[in-house]
Amino acid sequence: VYTHGGAYTLYSAKSRLMSAVPMANDTGLRVISVDYTLAPWAQWQEVTDQVVSVIQALIKEGHTLKEIAVYGESAGGGMAAGVVLKLRDKGLGMPAAVVLWSPWSDITETGDTYATLQDADPLLYYPDNLKNCADAYAAPEDQKHPYVSPVYGDYSKGFPPTLIQAGTKEIFMSNAIRQYQALDTAGIPVKLDLYEGMWHIFQVFNYDLPESKLARKKVKAFLKQHLDDQD
Repeated sequence: VYTHGGAYTLYSAKSRLMSAVPMANDTGLRVISVDYTLAPWAQWQEVTDQVVSVIQALIKEGHTLKEIAVYGESAGGGMAAGVVLKLRDKGLGMPAAVVLWSPWSDITETGDTYATLQDADPLLYYPDNLKNCADAYAAPEDQKHPYVSPVYGDYSKGFPPTLIQAGTKEIFMSNAIRQYQALDTAGIPVKLDLYEGMWHIFQVFNYDLPESKLARKKVKAFLKQHLDDQD
């Protein structure tokens, strides 16, 4: 189950086929891309419920959680982690694995690399655009809610094995590191996979780079390890 990026305000399941198709092609798995309602037309409470509903629909079709992974990129990465926390807290169980590409795991301007990598990041800039998107998705008082900014989640209650990938030339690197630390401190099986000199969602923006191919190869191996029905 894939939750696309776009700062919660842009793109669709169709327009982000550039991420869904490589995942399906590389892994041989069926990818369900959630066409969730964008902010400001819907905020985090409704959007996360929409993704939960998709997962529940798959279970009603006869799939099991052991056959399901959740993955997301950028804002979709933060959403993916938040949705899994919501599933857990509602007693609905959790998927078998989580993959996060350059996750926007904290929509507040918190984290060292927002400042230190601002000039190095060719794609993202918080004050001019991301802050407006954050405010559209969640009211200021909600922006540190774990379903919105999952770096603040309580992982002592459990979470699936997780693979986090990011580049060293993106302002979200702190998000990736802090998400890793939150999971690792709680004893969750988690891997932080950083790529020297790479930028935001390099895995699909530059599909044929050696680093992109290696990153996607690692995703395939990770999912093969954790998902049932891989044959």
